[in-house]
Amino acid sequence: MGLGELLNLAIQVGQEAVAPAVGNFDNLSINVWLIWILPMIGALLTPLFAKVGHRVRDLGPVSLSFVSAILAVTLIPVIFAGSEVHSQYSWIGSIGINAGVLADTLSIIMTNLVSWISFLIMVYSIGYMRSLNRNRNLTRYWFLMSFFIGSMQLIILSDNFLMLFFGWEGVGLASYALIGFWYKDRTKDYVGRIGRHAIGIAMYTSPSHAGMKAFMMTKVGDVMMLAGMFMIFAYAGSFEYKVLLHDTAWAETMISQGLFIPATVLLFGGAIGKSAQFPLHVWLPDAMTGPMAVSALIHAATMVKAGVYFVARIGPLFFAVAAFASSQFFEIVAWVGVITAFLLASQAMVNKEIKRVLAYSTGSQIGYMMLALGIAGLSSEFVEGYTAGLFHLASHAMFKASLFMAAGGLLHISHSRFMENMGGLKKHMRKTYIAIMAAALSLAGAPIITSGFWSKDAIFASLLESHYAFADILYWLAVLVALMTSFYTMRMVGMALFGNKSKHINEMELKGHKLQEVGAIMWIPFSILAGLTIVIGIAGPFVQESLHNIFAIFLMNSYGIESHASVSFNPIAIVSSLLAFGIGAGLGYVFYIGRQVSPTVISSNIVTRAIFKFLENRWYINSFYYWIFVHGPLIISRSIWRYFENIIIEGINPSFQFTMAWGSKVVRFMQTGVIHTYIYVFAIGLVFVLLLLFAQVG
Repeated sequence: MGLGELLNLAIQVGQEAVAPAVGNFDNLSINVWLIWILPMIGALLTPLFAKVGHRVRDLGPVSLSFVSAILAVTLIPVIFAGSEVHSQYSWIGSIGINAGVLADTLSIIMTNLVSWISFLIMVYSIGYMRSLNRNRNLTRYWFLMSFFIGSMQLIILSDNFLMLFFGWEGVGLASYALIGFWYKDRTKDYVGRIGRHAIGIAMYTSPSHAGMKAFMMTKVGDVMMLAGMFMIFAYAGSFEYKVLLHDTAWAETMISQGLFIPATVLLFGGAIGKSAQFPLHVWLPDAMTGPMAVSALIHAATMVKAGVYFVARIGPLFFAVAAFASSQFFEIVAWVGVITAFLLASQAMVNKEIKRVLAYSTGSQIGYMMLALGIAGLSSEFVEGYTAGLFHLASHAMFKASLFMAAGGLLHISHSRFMENMGGLKKHMRKTYIAIMAAALSLAGAPIITSGFWSKDAIFASLLESHYAFADILYWLAVLVALMTSFYTMRMVGMALFGNKSKHINEMELKGHKLQEVGAIMWIPFSILAGLTIVIGIAGPFVQESLHNIFAIFLMNSYGIESHASVSFNPIAIVSSLLAFGIGAGLGYVFYIGRQVSPTVISSNIVTRAIFKFLENRWYINSFYYWIFVHGPLIISRSIWRYFENIIIEGINPSFQFTMAWGSKVVRFMQTGVIHTYIYVFAIGLVFVLLLLFAQVG
C-alpha cells in the first residue's frame, strides 16, 4: 500500500468518525471569527497595554496572536473530515450583502501558516526591537503589527470579495506605516548605496519614500482589483464565492459579451501589486527600510503571499465556471510568474545588501508560485500545479521567515546592511550560522533533505506533465531561475558568514565591539522554522503526496474539479533540480565560500562588467518608471509654469489689471452717496426697460 492509499484511508476513516458530528463544526464558527478579530483587538488595546507598562505592552499583542494561532489549530480536523465551516451575518441587507467567514481546506492551511509564523515573528520582535534601543516607537510598532496580522487573516477567512477587500486595504495601510516605520529618514535606515544613480535616478531610498512607493504601486493593482470585483458583481449580483460558483449564468453572460477575461485579469492586477510581480515589482526591494521583523512578516507570511492566496482562491472558481474560456487568464498568470522569477533572480545575483538579496529572492520565488497556479489551469490535472504552488508557498514561508530573522541577527552584530562589511561571522554566531545554512539550503533547493527541493521539483513536474503549448519554454526558464537561486544563495552565505572578517568588522572590534550570538528570544524562533524546512524535506515525498490528496478532495468537493492522477515524481524534473542546484551552488562555492576564484574577475572583462552594471541597476526598469511617472510629469509641469504662466498669463495680466482698475474708477464715480441720485438713475433705467418692452409689443 502506497503513501497516497494510506492517506486516503486515513481521510476516509476520519470522515466516517466525524460524519455523525459534521454539524458540530458549526460550533467552530466563533473560532473562525476570532482568528482575525483577536489580532485587531490586540491592536486596539496596545495603547492601554502601554499605559500599564512596557512588559504588558510587549506581551499583550504577542499573547493574543498566540491565542489566534491556537484557534487556527482547532480547525484542522475540518480538513480531514472533508468539510468546511461557513458563517454569515447580514451586513448591507438592502442589496443582500452578508458578512461571512469561510474555513475550508485552503483557508485553514493558510490561516495556520500565517498564524504560527506571525506568532514566531512577534516573539522575535520582543528581542529585536529592544536591541535597537528605540523604546518610544514600540507602542506604534505593536499596534501596526497586530493590525497587519488581523487584516491578513481577514483576507484568508472572508467568504466574499468585499470583505476580502477590506482586509486587503488594511494590509496595504499597515505595510505603508511599517515600511516607513523609521520616518525620520536617518541615513542608517536607508536601503541602497547612497550616492549611486542610474540614468539620473537615485538608487537609494529613505524609509518614508519607500513606504509611499509601496503604497502607491500596490494601489494601482488595488484599483484594478476593485474594478474587476464590481464588473463581476454587476452581472452576478453577489460578491460571495459560493453564490458565484452555484449560479454560473453570470459567467456565461460575461463570456458572450467578451468581458470575462478582462474582469479576471483586472482581479489578477490586485495580486500583481500585492505580491510584487512584474510590472509592479519595483516597490519590493525598497521596502527593506523597515525593521527586520517587519521584512520577515511582509516577505514571508503576509502581504506578498496575499496575492498568491487570492489567485489560489479565484483560480479554481474561474476554472469551474468557465474552464473552456479561462485559459487566457491562466496563461497570463503563468507568464507573469516566470518573467518575475527570472527578472528578480538575476538582480539578486549582483546586489550587495543582504536585505535586498532576500527581497529579490522573495519576489522571484513568488513568481514560481504564480507559475504553478497558472499552469494548473492549463493542464488536464488541475490539482498538480495547484498543489505545487501551495506547497512552495508553505515551504517558502518557513525558510524565508527564518532567513530574514537570522539576517536581522547579522545586521545587529555587524551594524551594516552590506554583506561586504560582514565575513567570518560563523565562528562567533554558531546557532545563527546553522539556522541560516539550513534555511539557505532549502531556498537553494538542496536535494532530498530540504522542503525547497521537493516544492520546486513539484513545480517542474507540473510543467512537464501539462499539455500547454509553451510549457517547454516555461520549464527551462524555471530551471534557469533555480540555478540562479542556488548561486545567489551561496554567494549570500559566503559573503556574510565565510572567509575572513571584513575591514569594517575588524575596526569595530578594535573599538571594543564584541561579536556574539543574539539572545535566545531571537534565535529560537528562526531556528524552529529552519528546522522545520529540514524535517519537511526529509519527509518530502510523503508531504507532497499528502497535500496532493488533500487538495484533490478539496477541489472535488468545493468546485467539482476532478482528479484522476496520483503524485508522480518525474525523473526529468528531479535530474533538472539536481543539476540546477549543483551548477549554481558549485559556482557560488568556488567564488564566495572556497574563494578559489576571486569575484573581482567579473570586473576585469568589459562584457561581464556591463552585464553586472545592467543587473545592478535593476534592468533600468525602476529608473524608467521614475522618468515616466515622476520626473517626466514634474519637468512638464515646471515647463508649463515657466513658459505659459510666466510669459503668456503674466503677459496678459497687465492689460487685465488696467481694465479692472479703469472699471473700478467708473463704478466709484457713480457711488455718490446721495439717495435721490440713486433714485434718479433707477427711474431712468426703469423707463428704458419699459420702452424696450413697448417696442417688442409694437
